[in-house]
Amino acid sequence: MSWPAVFEAELLRLGLQPRRARQLSTETVQQAAEHASAPADIFGPAHLYARHLVSELTVTAPVPMRTTGPVLLRLTGVGKRYRRQNVFHDVSLTVRGGEVAAIVGANGCGKSTLLRICAGLTRPTSGTVERTRRVGLVPQDGGTAGWLTAEEHFRLFGAAAGMARPRAASTGDHLAARLAWRPRRDQRVQQLSGGTRQKLNLVLGELHSPDLLLLDEPYQGFDQGAYLDFWQQVFAWRDAGRAIVVVTHLLHDLANVDHVLDLSS
Repeated sequence: MSWPAVFEAELLRLGLQPRRARQLSTETVQQAAEHASAPADIFGPAHLYARHLVSELTVTAPVPMRTTGPVLLRLTGVGKRYRRQNVFHDVSLTVRGGEVAAIVGANGCGKSTLLRICAGLTRPTSGTVERTRRVGLVPQDGGTAGWLTAEEHFRLFGAAAGMARPRAASTGDHLAARLAWRPRRDQRVQQLSGGTRQKLNLVLGELHSPDLLLLDEPYQGFDQGAYLDFWQQVFAWRDAGRAIVVVTHLLHDLANVDHVLDLSS
């Protein structure tokens, strides 16, 4: 049997519904294709990865191994409808300072919409949202102006947060260095690669030192080294007492988080 067939069969044996097992198998193969690799090279033996994945998806509230802080985000019974069509309903999630939560699910299930609700950019149809005042949002794409340089972005976003121009520029350079990136003074954003633009989005999201970071698949275009740098930065945020919510389709990311919210279920 092929790797996807073994993977799907093991998911079914472990109790997942056929539709969900097929969806996870398809998404896993797509993830491997995006990295130009075979699934076995990225995820290892199919049956072992299936067991690991099911264990991660079924554990919704692991015992924290660190001291956590106050609640920085709480969703209670949140739902969203568009034109009488439910996108999702009755979603609840609590994230404290020092915790990382992942939002997963099939394409079109509303992951990005839920993140915008968390940020206060979209109103839910039902339920309540409580959040800290200092929030940083990193979109999946967009969020930058192609005709500006990185430094101009630092100064512009810094001004919106009440930061002096020199401080905003130096802070942006410092945060970029953590992601192994040194912005060029004369290079416009439209000249940057997709991965580097995402690094810029990450820097802009953190520039004003938010207590809550909302990240929508922020590693798009990253190579393996940048991807590892990204997670090291997430761990640093968590250790500093911040709360992080990350939308992800990379299922092996779930080993790095404290809570998993699966919108597909």
